[in-house]
Amino acid sequence: MTMIRSLLLAAAVSAFAGAALANPVVLRANPVDDDGRVTLGDIFEGAGAAANVAVAERVGPSVVLDAGQLQAQARQAGLDWSNPNGLRRVAVRRSAGPVQTVAEAAPTDAVQVAQPIARAAYRPGAAPQVIARNDMVRVTYQVGGVNLAVMGKAMRSAGLGEPVAIMNTTSNRVIDAVASGPGQAIAGPGADMARANPQQFAAR
Repeated sequence: MTMIRSLLLAAAVSAFAGAALANPVVLRANPVDDDGRVTLGDIFEGAGAAANVAVAERVGPSVVLDAGQLQAQARQAGLDWSNPNGLRRVAVRRSAGPVQTVAEAAPTDAVQVAQPIARAAYRPGAAPQVIARNDMVRVTYQVGGVNLAVMGKAMRSAGLGEPVAIMNTTSNRVIDAVASGPGQAIAGPGADMARANPQQFAAR
């Protein structure tokens, strides 16, 4: 039993502390899109099978994406963008106009700030928000009776039972989790249960 528990703990640590190896990608020098649907392929070189994954919609001549959220969305699609230049914003413009990548938000009258598709669930009647973007969140990983927990920073807001990307403040890796209560999230096998029955976890 000790050997089995040790193996489970090792597997949990491996899965929790670092996600599976992702495909490294490079930010395009001039991200553009043709139809208003901004995809990972529009933004990154080498996106491969994830090239058609949509991350935002452009209504006006340009759209600005939060670099942290973009990094998390890329990670969820199996891509690894290290953001070596430390950008805070990434601008994507329609292909007919001039384009640029920016490190600061552009004036509000020049661009439309992105509302990522992942946030479409936030509407009247949706699950009440329990985690706000940039909140410090305790993430629990449960497997085989072993519980691990780390603190991380929320990359987006989330309601009870909704998916949320958490940046591990120790390893700087993004953890895919599910909001289970105020300042609480669950990763690993327990995340599916938290998504299916969030009230059960919120009551703990």
